Amino acid sequence: MNQKDVYSDNTFSQKLLSWFDEHGRKHLPWQQNKTPYRVWISEIMLQQTQVTTVIPYYQKFMERFPEVTDLAAVSEDEVLHFWSGLGYYSRARNLHKAAKKVVSEFSGTFPHSVEQLMALPGIGRSTAGAIASISMGISAPIMDGNVKRVLTRYFAIHGWPGQTRVANELWEIAEKLTPESRTGDYTQVMMDLGATVCKRSKPTCQTCPLEDSCIAHKLGQERLFPESKPKKDKPEKSTIMLMVVNQYGEILLEKRPPSGIWGGLWSFPEMSEADQIVGEALKKMGLTLHGYDFWESFRHTFSHYHLDITPALTFVDNQSQNTSQEIKDSDNYCWFALNQSLELGLSAPVKKLLQKIELAL
Repeated sequence: MNQKDVYSDNTFSQKLLSWFDEHGRKHLPWQQNKTPYRVWISEIMLQQTQVTTVIPYYQKFMERFPEVTDLAAVSEDEVLHFWSGLGYYSRARNLHKAAKKVVSEFSGTFPHSVEQLMALPGIGRSTAGAIASISMGISAPIMDGNVKRVLTRYFAIHGWPGQTRVANELWEIAEKLTPESRTGDYTQVMMDLGATVCKRSKPTCQTCPLEDSCIAHKLGQERLFPESKPKKDKPEKSTIMLMVVNQYGEILLEKRPPSGIWGGLWSFPEMSEADQIVGEALKKMGLTLHGYDFWESFRHTFSHYHLDITPALTFVDNQSQNTSQEIKDSDNYCWFALNQSLELGLSAPVKKLLQKIELAL
């Protein structure tokens, strides 16, 4: 087949849809009862996260928040609790904001256009296209990592897909290839093909419906596409997480700012240097602390830097003038029982440390 013919005779989409009918994934939780809400939740969860990881989170999330009105009605803390462990917590905060907007501005019904969907917090062009095509039957392209891989290999497109030039070219191709009919199945098969056949490191080209017309395959250069983002060494940062226990066995937790790393989650108060612990703690909380027990440091890696965490277990002096209730009156700090704190929105490192504290006390 001439490569230029893929736009004019729909050969590309026809081959993929035939393959989807026989081999496509059709039994994932979010593929049942494909409402805009259910598709939206799955698409947000699947950003930066593998399908096998998402499934149990999705099922638990949907059990607690079966409709957009349920999600809009709860506190951000509760949403973050059900998101804990998935990472990239801005996704959860934006889910909550978008749910409130759908309820307040659209009476609980998702808008039926890509442009209006993109106006909701946390929904970009690709996510909007997925919601519109899969749940509404609207012909709209998507551009997740799987689609980028399929298209860059099929057309042998050089350059990192994050570059503006390459991204624009990919979107132009995707728009031309997306069919007017069966658009939901087409969207799904593009994701399926990239996830199960046109894989990053070990593509199984012999099972691909596009094998005979893929340029990268013809050249034997499948692994050269897509080109990687130029690598930079990740900076290293360090922090001390102060695990304060009062006379009642409660743990002091601090609510982090709404934006930034672990935004909106509850965490331990953090100090940058060991010799600042006492002074900062007294200044911030008015507590008299004693008995610092420094635990072994460990590393938590984010997408753009490494964080070396040193946990420090300490106890409130029983003679401290500051009471539990005074801390609870603060917007930023609260005392929590261990079993209660594990029900909050927590980052993975904090959750693990709380479980270790429970064993240590």
